[in-house]
Amino acid sequence: MPAPEDLNSSDQEEYFCTEKDAAADGSHLLHAPGTVDGATASTSAPGLGGNHMTSSWWWRTRSLNAPSPVQQFGPCGRIMKNSAMVMQIQDPASQRLTWYKPPLTVLVIKKVSDASVLAPFVYLVDWLLQEKNMVVWVESAVLEDVQLNENVRFKAIRDKLVTFKDGRDDLTDRIDFIVCLGGDGTLLYASLLFQQSVPPVMAFHLGSLGFLTPFRFDNFEEQLTSVLEGHAALTLRSRLRCVMHRRSDRKHEAKTLEADLDGEARPAANSILVLNEVVIDRGPSPYLSNIDLFLDGKYITSVQGDGLIVSTPTGSTAYAAAAGASMIHPSVPAIMVTPICPHSLSFRPIVVPAGVELKISVSPESRNTSWVSFDGRNRQELFHGDSLRVTTSIYPVPCICAQDQISDWFASLADGLHWNVRKRQKCLDELSDLTASGSEDTLDEIENMKLYDV
Repeated sequence: MPAPEDLNSSDQEEYFCTEKDAAADGSHLLHAPGTVDGATASTSAPGLGGNHMTSSWWWRTRSLNAPSPVQQFGPCGRIMKNSAMVMQIQDPASQRLTWYKPPLTVLVIKKVSDASVLAPFVYLVDWLLQEKNMVVWVESAVLEDVQLNENVRFKAIRDKLVTFKDGRDDLTDRIDFIVCLGGDGTLLYASLLFQQSVPPVMAFHLGSLGFLTPFRFDNFEEQLTSVLEGHAALTLRSRLRCVMHRRSDRKHEAKTLEADLDGEARPAANSILVLNEVVIDRGPSPYLSNIDLFLDGKYITSVQGDGLIVSTPTGSTAYAAAAGASMIHPSVPAIMVTPICPHSLSFRPIVVPAGVELKISVSPESRNTSWVSFDGRNRQELFHGDSLRVTTSIYPVPCICAQDQISDWFASLADGLHWNVRKRQKCLDELSDLTASGSEDTLDEIENMKLYDV
């Protein structure tokens, strides 16, 4: 960040904030100097229409968002004012959960076909019913689990549960809170169930990888109580809105246009929101995929290879990472485009702004069709003349953090993917000792000797 004396008057509007505003977004604060380039404490506050400041100005020294750039370039150039510039992005570090009314209904999603999850599931449901007096929802298939029905404790609470059936019952505006027990798949399933606004999700790690499940079940009572009281940080995981345009369906064009103009209030019947990625591949065909890629209506390139991955920042650590893409923090507003085994030495993964619309279609000269899957589900064929449109949805998945956005993500990288794990290089003193010894002892033997001496 520039030093105070390096800022001109236009820069002040980007780097100063009031004590009240800074405290609200959780920034670390330092009192600003009394003058900047000759400006006194009576300098007009940004956005106050020339009124003089009535409170102290402070430096904003921490933000997960980059500083807003100045809009004037030299003495004559500036960015044209646009009435569409209405989007405001809150500093992710200040995103905290709050309940404007106490949550009453909770949906509990557990990992299927895993006996190790049954006991935690029963303890959790019983505690929510007895201690928190909450209405607990579960999928109807859960009640058909033979091992679960043999549990004596579960038999006593079975009739108190409210059930739903996936694909038949709409849970919109009926659930206040979601608890996931299992692996990352339970969070993806929660995203699938709520194709518009998603209740806050608290995910417990009882699965395999657990990259998206930061909580441990050991002290679930204390952790859940804290969250229900509103003491928790949030990570808003963006989702992709995917709409299939079939060549044979002309009526769909008018429906999609109406939904787009209405701000996604009435999503098209064939639209789906994905949390990780949408994958376009060659399916069972032995031929290369030949896929055309458009960005905001402009042709970008053709993908010749096994396929294409369009992922969210959350999905950048999933299939995209296996295909060679970079890993992006979930708070970064972006869409990642990653080719799958491209028949080109120069086709690298790219990151595009979150607000663009991608259009993917089968090239006219392609020898085969393509296949599309959404978070590993709903696999369907993409024919010649069809297209898939992908953009960022306005409905993210609000995931509750165990610590905070930064700590949780790097802990997942270390624990789940063993990111940057290697043996540490020996320091110079140890290497000197090894050289001076003149022996054939290995580094491990010397290290063991040091431990023995201690």
